[in-house]
Amino acid sequence: MASIHKEIRLAASADDVWDAVRDVGNIHTRLCPGFLTDCRMDGPDARIVTFGNGMVVKELIIDLDEKARRVAWSAVGGRMSHHNASMRIFAEAADCRAVWIADLLPNDLAGAIAGMIDQGLAAMKKTLERKAA
Repeated sequence: MASIHKEIRLAASADDVWDAVRDVGNIHTRLCPGFLTDCRMDGPDARIVTFGNGMVVKELIIDLDEKARRVAWSAVGGRMSHHNASMRIFAEAADCRAVWIADLLPNDLAGAIAGMIDQGLAAMKKTLERKAA
């Protein structure tokens, strides 16, 4: 199983970043616009996400842990036979750190998914740091 671990430092408060991350139905506007072009809830525990490249994915929201500032989700259907991911926000001195972890099968999709995670983190950085400035 491929495991991808990415993290980024954000010049924004952990509370503000977590507020955007935890708003699971509005991540396309609050967290990473451009990387995502649409997101709509599909019942209370799933969302349909449209990426900037046109890909549409259904994601089940597995956990939303306010105390740990962690959200976990799983992409279902499509080319992956297994996918689970999480994002956790850690407060640092004057800013914060976002950690995105994804585990998936088949292994040969790891490069493409890692690239998408990099794009998502870059969009987050641009959006959240602009808001904080």
